[in-house]
Amino acid sequence: MTPVTAPVTAPGGARPIDIALLASVFVVAACGLLYELAAGALASYLLGDSVLQFSTIIGTYLFAMGVGSWLSRYFERQLPAHFLRIELLVALIGGALPATLFVANAYAPGAFRFLLYGMVLAVGTLVGLEIPLVMRILKRNVALKDLVSQVLTFDYLGALAVSLAFPLLLVPQLGLIRTGLLFGLMNALVALWAVWLFRWELRRLRAHVAACVMVLGLLLAALAGAEQITSFAEDRFYQDRIVFTAASPYQRIVVTHGKQGHRLFLNGNLQFAERDEYRYHEALVHPAMAAHGAPKKVAVLGGGDGMAVREILKYPSVESVTLVELDPAMTRLFSQHATLTRLNGGALTNPKVHIVNTDAFQWLQDGQPSAPQGGSEPRAAGSVGAHDTFDVIVVDFPDPTNFSIGKLYTNSFYALLEQRLAASGYAVVQTTSPLVARHSFWTVVQTIESVGLRAAPYHAHVPSFGEWGFIIASRRPWHLPEALPAGLQFLSTGTLPLLFDFPPDMARVPAEVNRLSNQALVHTYEREWGKQ
Repeated sequence: MTPVTAPVTAPGGARPIDIALLASVFVVAACGLLYELAAGALASYLLGDSVLQFSTIIGTYLFAMGVGSWLSRYFERQLPAHFLRIELLVALIGGALPATLFVANAYAPGAFRFLLYGMVLAVGTLVGLEIPLVMRILKRNVALKDLVSQVLTFDYLGALAVSLAFPLLLVPQLGLIRTGLLFGLMNALVALWAVWLFRWELRRLRAHVAACVMVLGLLLAALAGAEQITSFAEDRFYQDRIVFTAASPYQRIVVTHGKQGHRLFLNGNLQFAERDEYRYHEALVHPAMAAHGAPKKVAVLGGGDGMAVREILKYPSVESVTLVELDPAMTRLFSQHATLTRLNGGALTNPKVHIVNTDAFQWLQDGQPSAPQGGSEPRAAGSVGAHDTFDVIVVDFPDPTNFSIGKLYTNSFYALLEQRLAASGYAVVQTTSPLVARHSFWTVVQTIESVGLRAAPYHAHVPSFGEWGFIIASRRPWHLPEALPAGLQFLSTGTLPLLFDFPPDMARVPAEVNRLSNQALVHTYEREWGKQ
């Protein structure tokens, strides 16, 4: 018996059902790419090395799509029914992907990779099934050449839309969990739409409607409880009470409070603990600042929490501090959040401080003044740009866990840094642990020396991190300062020389120069810290 179909034509010659299916292709493509991007972002957040993670996620997803396309040949009858079932499965698995992976990372970290690639394979296979089925349904009434061009056009447009919205709008405004659930709802709505479009062909219409309603209900409930899901996962992962979270286009920012006071995490990596951050920031700033004598112009690259700026402002000679921080969410948070501004002493709202939200490498490379954004307005001391030279430059970037950060530890970066350093100036760089990542530490020393700068490496014990390393870079030799600012909790003129003594297990080892072309440091860092 031949099934009854929907009305054949509409004004203008195009069938409403065909237009609806092409619109579905747009949504399907957008949702499929969204799940791929969410998996890649989560993998890079939690596993590091964004290039490796995105490459393997994309490769796995495309392979799975190929498998799905091949399997579509075995679907011969009831194509609309198969299509809507697949949509519901994609809605459930893809929509729940970020939430499931967050919870798995907190409660079963050993299973995270298996679950990550298993879900990517499942979603990719289902998405690979979708498009061939849509094309075969449309083939009933659309010529082949028009069919292929129309389907691919809507497919690519959907991918373009979500690739732009994901980093610029969705993640900053909704976060990964809500974004995944929202797009899962979109897939489920496409399935519900398919039930309406093909109501004349579906044999078990009520069952299909019930399935759509059930999936929509589950996703809506999860979306309503997204905050609780996030807290459930993050409270376990961070162990302390979470007092603030934010997702920017660059990173996930989490501030917790517990026995160690407030702690800051970026993409799950600890940046400071209130209990002992003074040890880190005093060691980072004062050996270079005090040795200079009377620094007037200072630049801080990274360090959006304002702690390094707080230490710099203890020198009365300082006239201006330029803070170059990529993420405006960081400088905004540490300029406005009452608890966090207490920790940095209100440093980021000081009239001497100018905030520039841009990439530090690009800022140095352009050699042009940059208008401050996202923080304090230009102050009386005048605008300071990358073309100026500085008496002291404090480089406080995260560790080189991926290539985007690793470029900030290359000889190309240090060559640009050298050009912005005054003739008698000092630059200081935080450089991971010389005990845990000994090779990585001395790689940075070797890289700094390769651009013609002298390197004075030293280390300090910070309980939250262990033994931590720093390097002073300059054209002239570094010398012990005669005095330090009053009121320091860690450093003194008597103990400062001890920081420059390296025991045998941290002594220098041969290392290669870290270049943009090889990013050797990222691989070395991953290998050394991966053993911990």
